[in-house]
Amino acid sequence: MSDTIEKVKCLIIGSGPAGYTAAIYAARANMFPVLYQGTQPGGQLTTTNEVENWPGNPEGITGPEMMIGIQAQAERFGTDVRDGWVTKVDFSGPIHKVWVNDTKEIHCETVIISTGASAKYLDIPSEQHYLQTGGGVSACAVCDGFFYRNQEVVIVGAGDSACEEAHYLSKLCKKVTMLVRSDKFRASKIMEARVRKTENITILMHHDTVEVMGDGQVVTAVKALNKTTNEEIIIPATGFFVAIGHKPNTDIFKAYLNLDETGYIINIPGTSKTNVEGVFVGGDAADHVYRQAVTAAGTGCMAALDAERYLAAKE
Repeated sequence: MSDTIEKVKCLIIGSGPAGYTAAIYAARANMFPVLYQGTQPGGQLTTTNEVENWPGNPEGITGPEMMIGIQAQAERFGTDVRDGWVTKVDFSGPIHKVWVNDTKEIHCETVIISTGASAKYLDIPSEQHYLQTGGGVSACAVCDGFFYRNQEVVIVGAGDSACEEAHYLSKLCKKVTMLVRSDKFRASKIMEARVRKTENITILMHHDTVEVMGDGQVVTAVKALNKTTNEEIIIPATGFFVAIGHKPNTDIFKAYLNLDETGYIINIPGTSKTNVEGVFVGGDAADHVYRQAVTAAGTGCMAALDAERYLAAKE
């Protein structure tokens, strides 16, 4: 344990669009923010090749380029951006205590949590390969569906989100094949009915994904197993979408913050405030509905403004 305790006015945990937007606003308000990048500097967008729905980039921009630009903007106003990740917190008293890399202890007047949520994948080697190449694997139909217009795609999942994303893709793609691993949907009846009555959605129940096939760079097909007949089929597809849920990166906060049943931080409606005074949340750590860069940035702005007003009220 470090012998020196650092005191910080505003600590930001996480470095996606929410964290860096919070940093821009906090820095401009003379809150001297310190931002720890976490285990994935730049957040999920660093794994995204093309971002075409971020305002102000009419020709599109790559995810890494976008995050480098937002980081530079935050640093321009004086944000102290640091490597490292938060491993422990103590929000039980008037001083918000945070430990970085299990060693450095920081006492914070305000904390902004922007740790995001990680998409769940099937974790089969071929899926991970094409996820890394950016050649056709995605966990966000709203983000990436546009690239598969008039093409054939496969989506895996059985819940409301999977049905919603399949329906969204059906408006863009020539054909959507939905692989449901069990013999029934987990989605609500109304969402199940919506995909079942959509003409260009084919639903294959009781099917597992065996392999995402391709030429090494881009996806060309998906091999699936019919668990009833034990027969393998090959489904032509240029895109493979995984919609089996997200896991919010909030485990270290659960002893102090109110979380919902899946681990998302519960904020006071219309604000970024949590149940602990002086602790705020932005981005996907509290958002299981939209999960977009632009909405994350908006809530990051809210968190910084709420933190600024909290500090002003204490003066």
